[in-house]
Amino acid sequence: MAKQIGIDLGTSTTLIFVKDKGIVLRAPSVVSIDRVTHEVIASGKTAKRMLGKTPGNILALRPLKDGVITDLEVTSLMIHDFFERLDMTSVFNRPSALVCIPYGVTEVERRAVEDAVFEAGAKNVGLIDEPIAAAVGAGIQVSKARGAMLVDLGGGVSEAAVISLGGVVQSNSLRTAGDELDLAIVNHLKATRNILIGEITAEMLKLRIGTAIDGIDRGSMEVCGRDLDTGLAITIEVTTEEVREAMREPLSEIISMVKMTLEETPPELSADIFDFGIVMVGGGSLLPGIDQAIHERTGIRVIIPQKPKPRDCVCVGLGRMLQSTGGDFSEFVRYKVK
Repeated sequence: MAKQIGIDLGTSTTLIFVKDKGIVLRAPSVVSIDRVTHEVIASGKTAKRMLGKTPGNILALRPLKDGVITDLEVTSLMIHDFFERLDMTSVFNRPSALVCIPYGVTEVERRAVEDAVFEAGAKNVGLIDEPIAAAVGAGIQVSKARGAMLVDLGGGVSEAAVISLGGVVQSNSLRTAGDELDLAIVNHLKATRNILIGEITAEMLKLRIGTAIDGIDRGSMEVCGRDLDTGLAITIEVTTEEVREAMREPLSEIISMVKMTLEETPPELSADIFDFGIVMVGGGSLLPGIDQAIHERTGIRVIIPQKPKPRDCVCVGLGRMLQSTGGDFSEFVRYKVK
């Protein structure tokens, strides 16, 4: 019998859920290939460690940007490698895949996701809007006539969606998310210290000492970069305050997008959201103080799920839909066959 799987194909991380097994893979959305033969050398964590360090005959690539596929062939190679690692495909047994996509993507971008997963070896492919999957994973009863607001802070896209009666009533998205925060840290240190660091180093700074609000001090961290005056390697100490200042502008853009979504929401649904609160998921919700920053700007309490973890909510939501196909969520699941 063909396996039924859910794929959270994220800009920074890909998660795969197998029906009756749970989440079986959590890997960076990175693949390294041979420049000449186009054969996969590594994918996931191993490939991410190669970023910026490869010789001329090897390409280490991130084939997704801003939540959508930028290189169809490389994306399909990466997913195929994940499938092979999990022993998903054979000549007589190919999986049925349910894949989430950002809400409001174009038809071309939707087709690119379908084609990439088909090329990777899937037999059937279904697409589901990411806010719906995230809401299901977070435990929101999406089919009820009650407004619920979900904010998903991912690696490439930040989304805010108001959900009622199984559909998205109001939504806004911003291609300012985790990757942009990393880039902001790189640019800030370049402008203020004349030091150039890599984006992976910037990501470590964000994760280890970054905060969204004043009053939270997570100490400092030593990093190695290149002095732009001398061209030589240098070690510097970066403080929480510097990282927070670097991220201030992109974080302000994200919070403004959340506030704008609330302002555009019908009054009856706004009342429900005020009672229930805003549910925040995605890796960005783990940034200390981000919930308080949104609460201060909107006046509405912010809930970050503890179980499942915020970054797992989309994939868990896909899994719950797979477990109940033909049941509560059957209206969301439509497969294409190839």
